[in-house]
Amino acid sequence: MNTQQKRIAFISEHASPLASLGGVDTGGQNVYVAQLAKHLASQGYQVDVFTRREKEDAPEIVNWVRGVRVINVTAGPAQIIIKEDILQYMDDFRDNMIAFIIDQQLHYTLVHANFFMSALVAMGIKKELDIPFAVTFHALGHVRRIHQAEADKFPAERLLIEELAVQQADRIIAECPQDKEDLINYYNAPEDKITIIPCGFSSSEFYPIDKECARKITGLPQNEHILLQLGRMVPRKGIDNVIRALGKMKHTGKPVKLVVVGGECEELEEETCPEFARLMDVVRQNGVEGSVIFTGRKDRSELKYYYAAADVFITTPWYEPFGITPLEAMACGTPVIGSNVGGIKYSVADGETGWLVPPHDPEALADKLDEVIGDGVELYRAGDNAIKRVNEHFTWAEVARQVHLLYRNMQPVIARPLVTLSSNEQAA
Repeated sequence: MNTQQKRIAFISEHASPLASLGGVDTGGQNVYVAQLAKHLASQGYQVDVFTRREKEDAPEIVNWVRGVRVINVTAGPAQIIIKEDILQYMDDFRDNMIAFIIDQQLHYTLVHANFFMSALVAMGIKKELDIPFAVTFHALGHVRRIHQAEADKFPAERLLIEELAVQQADRIIAECPQDKEDLINYYNAPEDKITIIPCGFSSSEFYPIDKECARKITGLPQNEHILLQLGRMVPRKGIDNVIRALGKMKHTGKPVKLVVVGGECEELEEETCPEFARLMDVVRQNGVEGSVIFTGRKDRSELKYYYAAADVFITTPWYEPFGITPLEAMACGTPVIGSNVGGIKYSVADGETGWLVPPHDPEALADKLDEVIGDGVELYRAGDNAIKRVNEHFTWAEVARQVHLLYRNMQPVIARPLVTLSSNEQAA
């Protein structure tokens, strides 16, 4: 792909790379968009990330890092809206994005849509401007419905939009083998359109740190076993499952503390955070009030110290399209106990870099914790294997390399390339 052909548009309607992480609607997709855009820029791409304006005073164009701009698109009121309620504004998003492209006389080689609503916009842009698109869904409505049933508040149109996007997309990125299977089984996705490219971690952000030092920085006790749960505080993440497992552990050696990092704010209060209140009820019901620490949301720059301070990172969601936090934990040398679901069973090598357990099964989790928590040699071995595995397979640089190859392979579907490639460039 010639340098002049490397201007691309990301769409991420609810997940801006500029957002603070840890809230209900901020997490893995924000990280994916931010890191992939930055790493593609380092390969010579010019990336514009189109996201929904959430503040009246937000500038239209933010020159974020070299090669990456964030474009705040007016679509509905300029305020934070839960993602389940955003679909109604996607026609405005499409129209205003097209107007921006025409007004700025921009020529994008392709669009990379993230999530189903962004895919809806990408379909409209393809129809109006004849720009091909790739899509990373990040989560699928059919799978969500299976696990959440009536708790799923997305509009029913989501499934139809996803089905249309699967047919109209020029390429589909599945984040793990389970994601590919779901796309084929629930959406009849053509297998030749799908490429498995995982999420990644940033090796400049997450790396091994001395455990004693990390515990001093985080203020966590030195002479206790530390279990860590970190991520969005929503029911499907299974934090209650970890709390219940803590109450069932039989280990009688050093005290065990569960540290829960995440939430809507730095100071969690039961009166203003319903999910925190629900989890505190679970804590009380299981008699572990003195063994659970809720830290609230932490800045991203602090997370590596929490990962490094832990003996084990635990993540037992009901389902998980991919899951970036296990990668980050493993990059810090901390083994992972995770649900045997979705992307976790892809990224965590069972028995090598951590262990897999069934979701919704606190007894199984407690048994696994009892088995490994006091075995320093086994924990060290798994942590060492984890560092090697993620640095070989899951860096954002490697993810961006694979995405670049996918973009390059999209060239035959691009009807009007911006320039004619020389024979040397075609060979490259």
